[in-house]
Amino acid sequence: MIRSHLTEFAGLPVLDFPSTGAEAEFMRQAKRAGREDSAAADRAEETARLDSAKQAPATVAWRLRLVADDEEEFGDYFARFVREVDTTAITALVFGDWGLYDGPDPTAETVRDPLIAQADSFGALRSLFIGDIIYEECEISWINQCDMGPLLAAFPHLEELTTRGVGDTYSSDALLAMQIGEHTALRSLTVQSGGLPGRVVREIASAKLPNLERLELWFGVDSYGGDATPDDLAPVLTGESVPKLTHLGLRNAADTTVWLKALTTAAVLPRLVSVDLSMGTLNGDDVDPLVSALPQLAHLDTLDLHHHYLTEDEVTRVRTAFAAEGVSVDLSDAREPNDPDDPTPYPAVSE
Repeated sequence: MIRSHLTEFAGLPVLDFPSTGAEAEFMRQAKRAGREDSAAADRAEETARLDSAKQAPATVAWRLRLVADDEEEFGDYFARFVREVDTTAITALVFGDWGLYDGPDPTAETVRDPLIAQADSFGALRSLFIGDIIYEECEISWINQCDMGPLLAAFPHLEELTTRGVGDTYSSDALLAMQIGEHTALRSLTVQSGGLPGRVVREIASAKLPNLERLELWFGVDSYGGDATPDDLAPVLTGESVPKLTHLGLRNAADTTVWLKALTTAAVLPRLVSVDLSMGTLNGDDVDPLVSALPQLAHLDTLDLHHHYLTEDEVTRVRTAFAAEGVSVDLSDAREPNDPDDPTPYPAVSE
């Protein structure tokens, strides 16, 4: 899930705006992939894509990220981007590594604040991803984040926001916050983490998001700050704070059992079209409750349960039960405990 960078976002192909170290980075990646012979041609193709995208900026999701060989600070890099590309036409923007490899670790304010300062230059922006950072660049638990409230306030027409990382909840003040208040345009919100604090979940649940259709939360593990509980999400589970919600992702949970139980008794469930409980710890003890909850779940179009700890027989039982009701269930990526002496199941992403 976080082993490679995005290739598509908001329905658009992702294109990197080259930093000063991009050429050296490209050649390093080509050598690693054994593509040195075609590197020149590949690079020429990338340059042609860049030139074409500059003529039609709305045809790609632009990504800004620094690499190890860069000589410019992120602020200078971003300013150059604004000068060279017609940002008024851009609809989708992705921020990758803003310099986390070169400590002291900067926070997401490094990208948030310059973007806010240039808000008038991004009038068409509708989709934003902050933190397209893979584990080779920085572990998800070490990505120093910040409050996204000011960003959403500066972009009242933003429809989609995804963030990755929370920050080190035990030793850092550079932590994710979602002090949103009210945002009437937001339709999709995703928070990816290896440990999502209940504090952040409560901030999201208490926000006024009258047009939010999709909410996806990665809960993670307690050892990285993931102490969220269904009580923290209560205004969402009742449907009160999200009257138009049709998709709910309760993903990457260390105790999927708890979230499954909360979901099947939630007042918002009848309004949902799709549910995602993937990347978590669904196991054999959950099969009976899951099948028993079929009457409450039978109206769903899709139910995502991939990355689970079910046996083949248990998978067959669940798939057969839901197929009889016309619910498409993803039960791929069956897992086994990493340590036979400690059969505790783990979610897909923690550190």
